[in-house]
Amino acid sequence: MQIRLNKYLANAGVCSRRKAEEHILAGDVMVNNVVIDKLGTTIDDSCDIVIFKGEKVAPTGELQYYAIYKPKGYLSTVSDEFERPTVMDIIPKDAAVYPVGRLDADSEGLMLLTNDGELTQLITHPSFKHEKEYDVDAVNSGRVVKNVDDAIKRLTRGLEIDGHLMKADEVSIIPSPDAPNKIWHLNLVLHTGYNRQIRKMSDKIGLEVLKLVRIRIGKLSLDDLNLAPGEFKKISKEQIV
Repeated sequence: MQIRLNKYLANAGVCSRRKAEEHILAGDVMVNNVVIDKLGTTIDDSCDIVIFKGEKVAPTGELQYYAIYKPKGYLSTVSDEFERPTVMDIIPKDAAVYPVGRLDADSEGLMLLTNDGELTQLITHPSFKHEKEYDVDAVNSGRVVKNVDDAIKRLTRGLEIDGHLMKADEVSIIPSPDAPNKIWHLNLVLHTGYNRQIRKMSDKIGLEVLKLVRIRIGKLSLDDLNLAPGEFKKISKEQIV
C-alpha cells in the first residue's frame, strides 16, 4: 500500500509526522538506499526498505499510549547529542513511541508519548482546539501590570510575540497572601502550543516564572493518573480524547 513517508516514520514510532518532515529535508531518511529529501514522497510499505539515521525502521503494528510526569531538567525529545536526560528515559526501553508536543527543560508535568500519528495531529494542531492546562507560580515585577485584572485581560486578549498572537483561553490568578514577594499563582488553559508560550507571555507582562507544571491534556489530568515526577502509566486513547 502506498503511504506518505512522514506518516510511515510516525507509525514506526520514530517521531511525529511534522518532525519527520524536518528529518526528510535534512537528508536523514533513505528509501531503498537512496536519500529522500523531498516532502510528499510516498513509498510502498509492503516492500520498500526505510532507513532512518542508519537504522532500519518499520511500523510496530500496535498503537501505544504512555502518560508521564516529565520532571524539570528532562528534554522533550527522543534523543540528545549531549546525552542529557530525555522523556524516553522514563518509559520502557522497548516502547516504540515519540513525544507528543513539548515541554521546555525548565518546565514539568503531564506529557504523552505514542506512535499514533492521528492522535498527535489532533492534540498538537491548534485548529482542533485541544486544551492543555497549566499551573504557574510567578513573581510580579510590577514593571508592566500592577493588578490581577489587568494581567488577566492582557493574557486573554492576546500578545504579539514572535509574529504570533499568543493568548490563553482561560486565566485565573491568585496573589500570594504574603504580598512582599508578589508571588502570583496562575492557572491557564490554552489550545495553542507555541515554543515557550507561557514563559514568553508572562515575561511580556512582567511576570518571572518560578515554576510551570502542565496538569491536563484534553480530559486526562495528573490528578486522575496520580503520577509523581519521573513516573509513567500506559493508558488508552479513550482516556485522552
